[in-house]
Amino acid sequence: MASREGGACQVPLDPLIEVMAALRGAQGCPWDKEQTHRTLRRYLIEECYEVIEAIDENNMHKLVEELGDLLLQVVFHARLAEEIGSFDMNDVIAGVVAKMIRRHPHVFGDIKVKDSSEVLTNWAAIKKQEKAENGQASEVLGGVPRELPALLRAYKIQGRASRVGFDWPSVEGAWEKVYEEAAELKAAAESGDHKAMEEELGDLLFAVVNVARFLDVEPELALAATTAKFERRFHYIESQTNAKGHCLEELSLEEMDMLWEQAKTQEKLT
Repeated sequence: MASREGGACQVPLDPLIEVMAALRGAQGCPWDKEQTHRTLRRYLIEECYEVIEAIDENNMHKLVEELGDLLLQVVFHARLAEEIGSFDMNDVIAGVVAKMIRRHPHVFGDIKVKDSSEVLTNWAAIKKQEKAENGQASEVLGGVPRELPALLRAYKIQGRASRVGFDWPSVEGAWEKVYEEAAELKAAAESGDHKAMEEELGDLLFAVVNVARFLDVEPELALAATTAKFERRFHYIESQTNAKGHCLEELSLEEMDMLWEQAKTQEKLT
């Protein structure tokens, strides 16, 4: 049962922790008992994307379920660590609480900030100090996980470099770089050099990410939204074709384009 203190709902994690302990126990689930931190990696990633999907759909019922699934993954990893005496869920919570308090001196201390950009600047400085105190090298581009989706990682890497002044003075420079890289990709394609095409395509995508950063648009989210839009419209083409007893292979490109335009019109009306 949730209790309230100071108006905030307190929900203990104990029931979930106990369920996980039982699943990993002697009489538990064979599948759960076989898992390791490494085998669970894919599920953690999948659950993160399912949470994002629920957010994009603005589906609160789905979001509460997906957040629960994501929390389960956190508890699972904490249980694995507890079994070998490394840490437990209490350590995880205590660590993140201490970090949040430490990195928000404008809330829990007497530091004054004027806006969110100053908050981010302070956050970066505090992280740098923490690393120094722990004897860790503080590299400008360090700490960005290699496992992130490529567009998101490029966005973060560029942002890190920008903080120390390694950036275009304005968005105009970023736009010019896009045009330059597009021309180089076209030249590589005309040459038939596949390795050059791959390199130039990477350069072009990286340049587009730079423009996105100046426009304050997260490229990963933008591309995900466009891909979802394409899926919706293509599904419309397929469903309309199937409803008439035909298959897509029977349609000409012009007929598919016509249905595509219908799908666009339908979206504007809803």
